[in-house]
Amino acid sequence: MSIREQMEEMEFKMLSPYASFSRNTRGRDRKEELCDIRPEYQRDRDRIIHCKSFRRLKHKTQVFLAPEGDHYRTRLTHTLEVSQIARTIAKSLSLNESLTEAIALGHDLGHTPFGHSGEYVLNKVFEDGFSHYRQSVRVVEVLEKNGQGLNLTWEVRDGILNHRTSGHPSTLEGAIVRLSDKIAYINHDIDDAIRARIFREKDLPAEYTRVLGESVRDRLNNMIHDIINSSLGKPEIIMSPDMELAMRGLRQWMFENVYSGSVAKTEEKKAQQLIESLFEYYMRHEDRLPEEYLRMMAERGEKKGRVVCDYIAGMSDQYAIEKFQELFVPKAWKQV
Repeated sequence: MSIREQMEEMEFKMLSPYASFSRNTRGRDRKEELCDIRPEYQRDRDRIIHCKSFRRLKHKTQVFLAPEGDHYRTRLTHTLEVSQIARTIAKSLSLNESLTEAIALGHDLGHTPFGHSGEYVLNKVFEDGFSHYRQSVRVVEVLEKNGQGLNLTWEVRDGILNHRTSGHPSTLEGAIVRLSDKIAYINHDIDDAIRARIFREKDLPAEYTRVLGESVRDRLNNMIHDIINSSLGKPEIIMSPDMELAMRGLRQWMFENVYSGSVAKTEEKKAQQLIESLFEYYMRHEDRLPEEYLRMMAERGEKKGRVVCDYIAGMSDQYAIEKFQELFVPKAWKQV
């Protein structure tokens, strides 16, 4: 019996009957030889960690565009915090930790430069629309490995697609990531906003902090414990009604006070104009796209607008700025 088979047997002995067992995966689009060491969801996690799109997350905005300081979250640190929270919940509920981690690490791979500002613009200018959760699936199915994709299992792709607020993941592990994403960004965005002196802890509405906790640490602890206690031994991942209501209220308060119109968004219009300018340029000059994107149109019959979105969405913040400067900002001339 291989190490992988031993680990699969251990899952049946140790995990909840509601867990997603590696041996029972619905599989991959392209059949592959099984690994002798790693179960399938562990392989998916490893593929995501080693892919280019994952590495680029370190240079993509979470909330604060081009912040001065080393301690503000990026899309990568957000992803790692989601993973840590989700793994804690999954392990406590005896669910599949590897599947949970793979979904968490892959959930934002398709995010644009400049956070949701970039997503908003691409959705506006491309006729077929754009959303980061669908783009994340496109990254792992199509764009990585020069058009081959990562060939991930169905369960991981389902969890990535359905991590959004309106999503309905097919596995409990996916449902954990969906909630962990919100827990992570609400709390770390509060932490970053306090660091940026947008508001103080005591400015948060007491009707929510009385339930959730009066510090980032307490809120994380209370929300995680609440999910575990509410979901233990059940075929669903839920929060208690009071905790869920308070979390939704605080999330809405953050939208009104940080995500819209705050000092964190002072450069947002510039970033949106930059993204729109790049889109319009490459729609007129598709010959300036990298070769791999031209092949996607020629060999796969992909729409030009979709491929332009792929290229722009894959950019880091700084690379997008550099391309804009290269294309639209005059350079000083001197005689040689």
